[in-house]
Amino acid sequence: MGHRLSKITTRTGDDGTTGLGDGSRVGKDEARIAAIGDVDELNSNLGVLLAESLPPAIRVQLTAIQHDLFNLGGELCMPGHSVISGTEVAQLDHWIIEHNAELPPLREFILPAGSRAASLAHVCRTVCRRAERSIVALGRNEPLNAAPRLYINRLSDLLFVLARVLNRENGGDEVLWHYPRRD
Repeated sequence: MGHRLSKITTRTGDDGTTGLGDGSRVGKDEARIAAIGDVDELNSNLGVLLAESLPPAIRVQLTAIQHDLFNLGGELCMPGHSVISGTEVAQLDHWIIEHNAELPPLREFILPAGSRAASLAHVCRTVCRRAERSIVALGRNEPLNAAPRLYINRLSDLLFVLARVLNRENGGDEVLWHYPRRD
């Protein structure tokens, strides 16, 4: 990368465009840029979650996910380029199974609440779902590798499971949704 990031203010985006990894310029309001931004926002929210006290294994997993998300953003930034593969998706599947095995089955819907760390995991999950919607929207109009869509879908599942694990780690249970009963 060398001195590539030595100058942050370039003024090249003052006209409402931004550069892609292949050198082309596109409008900052295009679907590709929205997807890249949503993935970046997710990664930033994971950084906030990582600022919490977390079990070491979860910390390692979330850090690996941050690297994957950076790679995913790079893939989105370079049309036709492929970085994320089935390997990363399979890793998420493995972690989901591993963490879910420690949890009791859900019998009710839960609210995105509980401990601070669990609540932050829920925020990450909702941002992840938005990133997924952006990637799906982009894929409707442009050819995309399927793995990023699969990865982000699995990641939202993992974040839901991790929120449950983090609530238990912090001595609590999920906050159950109370269905309004009409008599």
